[in-house]
Amino acid sequence: MPATTRRGYSGPEDLRAMQSLARRIWSKASSVHVGDLAWQRFQHVGREAEWPTVLWEAGGEVVAWGWLSLPGELALLVDPARPELASEVLGWFEDTASAAELTVTVLDAEKHVVAALERSGYALQESPVFQSYMSRLLVDLPEPKVPGGFTVRPVGPDDLERRVAVHRAVWHPSRVTGPSYRNVMAAWPYRAELDWVAEAPDGRFAAQCLIWLDERNAVGELEPVGTLPEFRRTGLARAVCLAALRAAHHAGAREAVVYPVIGHPKSVAALPLYRDLGFRPYARTLTFTRTRRRIPPSPGSASPEGAYQRT
Repeated sequence: MPATTRRGYSGPEDLRAMQSLARRIWSKASSVHVGDLAWQRFQHVGREAEWPTVLWEAGGEVVAWGWLSLPGELALLVDPARPELASEVLGWFEDTASAAELTVTVLDAEKHVVAALERSGYALQESPVFQSYMSRLLVDLPEPKVPGGFTVRPVGPDDLERRVAVHRAVWHPSRVTGPSYRNVMAAWPYRAELDWVAEAPDGRFAAQCLIWLDERNAVGELEPVGTLPEFRRTGLARAVCLAALRAAHHAGAREAVVYPVIGHPKSVAALPLYRDLGFRPYARTLTFTRTRRRIPPSPGSASPEGAYQRT
């Protein structure tokens, strides 16, 4: 088995490397879609200092990575063929985080990561808030029924300002800005033809649905989706999602996934919407925590030369 090396994240080209692992190991037992990585990393600007990130590589490919949101929350992805690396990622996390309570969220199907968490003393938290992983095959998609006076369409080259405005209004308060959304649009695998909006008679964008297509696995992810408060319960969300799903199918997707948050007041309408669209749950997230007595004196660095001795 090739030797493993680790290095710190140095820029957008390393996000592509992280995405390469997500694409290579994609299955219903994997927590990360390539589009989710692009959206989460680029939807905001100026946050790199909050996000120490490290990649593990072997044989010329990424086999694991850890992404810390300071002070103490970890996202990670570990190749199931290299389960021992889960413990290494957790070790780096503990040396780098600055919080007394460490939090790691994983998919219930990621058994190799769950096992590493349990070995490292993390405890499963019983929380009413979690993400439900849902999917549907892109067959027998009905025609969108658009309310009178509205239009559903993909974004155009002059739509950035309105595209940002609808997102900020739906997810208020939001840190998405014009510059950050330009970064999203420049990121792989963003496609403007899969970024759909519902346009109101007054010219405002009233609803949004962005789909990220993983061509290799023929899977599209919906992220983000939303409707302005005054236009909810009008059928716009269903219409814009169906239009985007049909476009994704035309682009080569055979399946779509979406990860609504369950138990959060901002997301109460999400589960009924996706059920109505034909999505069915196949997995859910689990949150593990560990409280420690010893805390590093200052936030760690993403550099692989940083301290790695565990106590």
